[in-house]
Amino acid sequence: MTYVVNEACIKCKYMDCVEVCPVDCFYEGENMLVIHPDECIDCGVCEPECPAEAIKPDTEPGLEKWLALNAEFAKIWPNITVKRDPPPDGKEFEGMPDKYEKYFSQKPGQGD
Repeated sequence: MTYVVNEACIKCKYMDCVEVCPVDCFYEGENMLVIHPDECIDCGVCEPECPAEAIKPDTEPGLEKWLALNAEFAKIWPNITVKRDPPPDGKEFEGMPDKYEKYFSQKPGQGD
């Protein structure tokens, strides 16, 4: 099992999760984070830290697409271990449906 960042993170990108991760398995895109599935130790401390509820165990149904996306982009985006301020308009996107099609960016974030 691993934890997966899903669509709820897009454009919110709160980053509370990166501070608590004991193995630094978060990677930063321009407008979301992902978890490297081979580095995650399944401890679960990140899940309750996410205000957008964007982190779920991969055992939940329907997360196959997100597991693949996390694995793909964790290989090319920079590692992030330090929390920064979320986007100023992040709250506006919290809970919004269908963000992947409208807003997902493949561009990397700045990382640490």
